[in-house]
Amino acid sequence: MSQIIPLVTSGIAGPLGVLHLPRLWQKASLDAAGKLHSDYPAAGAGFDQMTLDALGIERDAFLAYVKESKPSYTQCEQWILDQKGGSLDNEAIDAHNAAVVGYNHDDSTRTTILESVGIADTGAILDAVNLNNLEDWQDFYNAEIKG
Repeated sequence: MSQIIPLVTSGIAGPLGVLHLPRLWQKASLDAAGKLHSDYPAAGAGFDQMTLDALGIERDAFLAYVKESKPSYTQCEQWILDQKGGSLDNEAIDAHNAAVVGYNHDDSTRTTILESVGIADTGAILDAVNLNNLEDWQDFYNAEIKG
């Protein structure tokens, strides 16, 4: 069975306006289908947990829902709304989105990612969203294109 590298960026939100939620849904969905690349967790400790915490959703409940229901993205958002009584805490979502956009990897992680993609570390790319994108794209290239 193929192992798919998720390429949905943490910097995108769906209709609910929650950054990273589409990526979390994609990873959890791929994992539930047995197709998530082994280098990626269905729901890890970083942006994944930050997103679940901002939504007030338990990790195990989210993963069980995705595994059992195999929802589309919009169905997943509706489930979240149903769990939260029809609305989200907008202040928590705004704070979460600011945290995602404002998060920078440590120097060692940044250097490792930039070296792996062949970019000199000039200090121009600091944010985790863009660094993670570069890493995903390189992993995808290495697995699917380079051969």
